[in-house]
Amino acid sequence: MRTITTTAELADFCTEAATHPYVTVDTEFLRERTYYSKLCLVQLAMPGTDDDNAVLVDPLVDGLSLEPLYDLFRDESVVKVFHAARQDLEIFFVEGKVFPKPLFDTQVAAMVCGFGEQVGYETLVRKVAKASVDKSSRFTDWSRRPLTDAQKTYALADVTHLRVVYEFLAKELKKDGRDKWVEEELTVLLSPDTYIVEPENAWKRVKTRTTSGKFLAAVKELAAFREATAQSRNIPRNRIFKDDALVELASTKPKNHKDLGRSRLLLREARKGDIADGILAALARAEAMPADKHPKVDKSREKLQVNPALADLLRVLLKAKSEGTDVAQKLIATTSELDEIAAGERDVRALSGWRREVFGNDAIRLCAGQIALAAKGSSVKIINL
Repeated sequence: MRTITTTAELADFCTEAATHPYVTVDTEFLRERTYYSKLCLVQLAMPGTDDDNAVLVDPLVDGLSLEPLYDLFRDESVVKVFHAARQDLEIFFVEGKVFPKPLFDTQVAAMVCGFGEQVGYETLVRKVAKASVDKSSRFTDWSRRPLTDAQKTYALADVTHLRVVYEFLAKELKKDGRDKWVEEELTVLLSPDTYIVEPENAWKRVKTRTTSGKFLAAVKELAAFREATAQSRNIPRNRIFKDDALVELASTKPKNHKDLGRSRLLLREARKGDIADGILAALARAEAMPADKHPKVDKSREKLQVNPALADLLRVLLKAKSEGTDVAQKLIATTSELDEIAAGERDVRALSGWRREVFGNDAIRLCAGQIALAAKGSSVKIINL
């Protein structure tokens, strides 16, 4: 097993990889103690049937630059193959401000090819490559050096078997004319907005039951302070204070350090110093916020006049379409999207792109009373009216 520890070695590998139609990629990282993922290992493999064309890249070695890899990512003549790529892409976007293009995600492709919803890598390897993956090293500390042979074997398997999986899925997609469907799905993964968390929008992730403007103003300011602090210090946001403490602070609105000391849920470290000062300043900003600037909960879904019978029929139609096309139901449409359609909404993801072809056109016809559904044995039949 070859481990690359210099920029020159990485450049040589990437130059050779650029002569091939694709390269498989995976990473090992840690995120338990940081806001941003700490990249600990990169695995790469060129087409082949053994480990000779696969390498491990150690980004923790002093002086090693990943720029040759980023150049390969920018080379659009080489497909970059990942499985469940989101976290890997976030790492490369944060560290190198680069996205690998063109991208192929075998998890997304598998959902289109009849392998169910969010199928795991081990399952694909077992079903497609007829091999097994030893996951005993999965939760080891990838930042410790030296890596064990077991860790290296596990890490390399994540890109060597991926070659077989990719070639099979790519062939299936092309045969069925569904390769464009996967490309459409991957546009979200290749958008910077997917990975950028703006502090002023962090409040939307906090679950609350109160919709009072003054309360939400406090939630917004506290969440923004916490997110900005977590980003600047590169520590998990919950290390500053957890959501339940945030909601408590927004409710009790302490005015000074003595009041903070009475909090039941606030971490002891957050009751003093910079964190305590930041909390009090955030609450002061919320208190001074004009009423017309208070954040508002999106109640658009509450106003939906959902026809429950129609929503149920749409669920039956979705199940039939999923079984007929062998595409995972959740990839075609979510439960909330079905409710929106049943309420008369038409600006819905399930009614656009490839989903319209697979499901959306008949969903609209069903809502308009132009078709009916009938049971035929164990399947559902569409009847034109």
